[in-house]
Amino acid sequence: MTDPLLEPFDLAGLRLRNRVFSSSHSPGYNDDGTPSDRYVRYHEEKALGGIGLTMIGGSSNVSIDSASLWGQLSFATDAIVDPLAAMVDRIHGHGAAIMCQLTHMGRRNVSNDGDWLPTIAPSPVREPMHRFWPKQAEPADLRRVVADFAAAARRAADAGLDGVELLATSHLLDQFWSPLVNRRTDGYGGSLDNRLRLTLEVLEAVRAAADGRMLVGLRMLGTEDRLGGLTEDDCCAIAVRLADTGMLDFLNVAGPALATDDGLAKAIPPAGTPLAPYLPVAAAVRSATDVAILHATRVTDVATARHAVESGAVDLVGMTRAHLADPHLVAKLARGEADRIRTCVGASLCINRLHLGLDSVCIQNPATGREATVPQLVVRSEGPRRRVVVVGGGPAGLEAARVAAERGHDVVLFEAQDRLGGQLALMARAAERQREVAGLVDWLVDEVVRSGVDVRLSTPVGTDEVWAESPDVVVVATGGWPDTGFLDAGAELVHTSWDVLGGHARPTGRVLVYDDHGAERGLAVVEHLVGNGNPPGDAGCAVEVVTPDRHVGLDLATPLGPEYLRMLYGAGVAMTPDHRLVRVEAADDGTGLRAVLRNDYTRVEVERSVNAVVVEHGVVPDEDLFAALRPDSSNDGVTDLAALAAGTAQPAFAGLGGGSDAGPALFRVGDCIASRDVASALLDARRLLQHL
Repeated sequence: MTDPLLEPFDLAGLRLRNRVFSSSHSPGYNDDGTPSDRYVRYHEEKALGGIGLTMIGGSSNVSIDSASLWGQLSFATDAIVDPLAAMVDRIHGHGAAIMCQLTHMGRRNVSNDGDWLPTIAPSPVREPMHRFWPKQAEPADLRRVVADFAAAARRAADAGLDGVELLATSHLLDQFWSPLVNRRTDGYGGSLDNRLRLTLEVLEAVRAAADGRMLVGLRMLGTEDRLGGLTEDDCCAIAVRLADTGMLDFLNVAGPALATDDGLAKAIPPAGTPLAPYLPVAAAVRSATDVAILHATRVTDVATARHAVESGAVDLVGMTRAHLADPHLVAKLARGEADRIRTCVGASLCINRLHLGLDSVCIQNPATGREATVPQLVVRSEGPRRRVVVVGGGPAGLEAARVAAERGHDVVLFEAQDRLGGQLALMARAAERQREVAGLVDWLVDEVVRSGVDVRLSTPVGTDEVWAESPDVVVVATGGWPDTGFLDAGAELVHTSWDVLGGHARPTGRVLVYDDHGAERGLAVVEHLVGNGNPPGDAGCAVEVVTPDRHVGLDLATPLGPEYLRMLYGAGVAMTPDHRLVRVEAADDGTGLRAVLRNDYTRVEVERSVNAVVVEHGVVPDEDLFAALRPDSSNDGVTDLAALAAGTAQPAFAGLGGGSDAGPALFRVGDCIASRDVASALLDARRLLQHL
């Protein structure tokens, strides 16, 4: 029986080879409004990996007063046509279809970027996320916008795209639909017919410009999910009204409004939240209309995607973040290798980085977005087979062992603990969201075993054990130890996040968590202490989280920040920013502790009387083994940084083996270099070993 996901589909006359697509998004790879080589390679890999349809150009702008904030494509000038046509040819060359989004972002934008023009909206209602008050669009603005959409559609058709998707997810078109934004009293406000007027004018203009050369669809909200906003029933009625015009070839039904941090976090849900939460909304539209329905929201695994199609809820299912994790997902499924798919774990590093002003990368796949220097597939070496020893079974060590083994080398992996996973194995104990993220280790372990690595658990090693293996290459991935050395006094009185998650400490009563990390590690410990969001007292803790940063979770943007804030407020956690923990002392009465905090701005010290203090301050590298091995290595343990950055072979690999007495090449990866993160550890290991 054919897998429903692999069945071909006729989308308004466009034959797609399967039911899987990647929805439009902007990873921040473009600088000048046209597709960069990096961007093309990123999408080309999905086409090579078997996807039916890749939708590019998330929030591609059509007008001069809709600035590109995240490296979007610009369809406002003819400069897009030729480079886009070249990209289309490359995608088509691998058998996939390609479409693009077109939008005017309206008030979902800023006025101090791009050409520094005022944003426009139906009414001068500020958007909470972007924080600028828009100009109320005048009739001339609306005529211009309609013409801009038409010109953009012509450029898209000239470039050979298979279709375009107009965007109505808190952008200008559906800002006119929303009673929260549209307060007009002219022909574009009031009744639903009036509020849909601009959308219908744009659709008519776009279809005329397309002139039958490409499909025209619309991505729209399934609900605003805000008090006084559009409900699911309202959005379904709008979908029916638009479908009945006959001007749409498909509808792509999304989740809630994106105008707030909370809304965006719900629209792009992270780990620990339900899978496919808005599939019922898409199914309701599917049952009420005759047009093809697309949907993509947290469909991370094959089983969920298959259910979406097999149940009849949608015609095409979007697996967008799933393809960041594994762009060869469909090809693996078609080959009967579903168990080898690297499933998205919902860590949301990709979208979190974008909202911090950085480019998108995947926490678990270091090749995504780096295809020019880090190929998605590890190929077997044509050189001599070498003996590789990896010490440490955390993410960095696992990736080093996997890559070396796939290159065809003889690999042994030593791990001092009785299980693999390193710090992620500890983090998995914090809460459901961290258990899901830690699942990235499962894929690494499976691939390490499959590739024939000799894994030796519960085996601490020193120099003698390493040299006994007669290695050609040694990779030290011993991680680090929690850092409490920053305290002026009282380091022996505090617990670390490792102590708590490892079960070695069970704080109760009044607990102060000091988070000088700013990302998830400290807040995951808080979530663990309060019982994963139970009311205060249920878990035996009253928690205060203190940070020297301007606010708690400084490095957590959307969607992670709002999710953790929901937990913190729901559990009654006190939050104290701008204060640094300087020392901890035993209380005068011998029952409890006195924590001394210093305000970073006033330098005023305040005290807290607590029962326990838990510290998250990163790790100090465990480099003892590396230092002991270094004198007998051929390269003095030095990694050539230029080669590492370029993804080319380390000079120390040249001439290894063959009876040389120079000693093995020695390297270190992950936290035993410096306290960083999982994505950095995996990238270290991948780039280091991919040309061994």
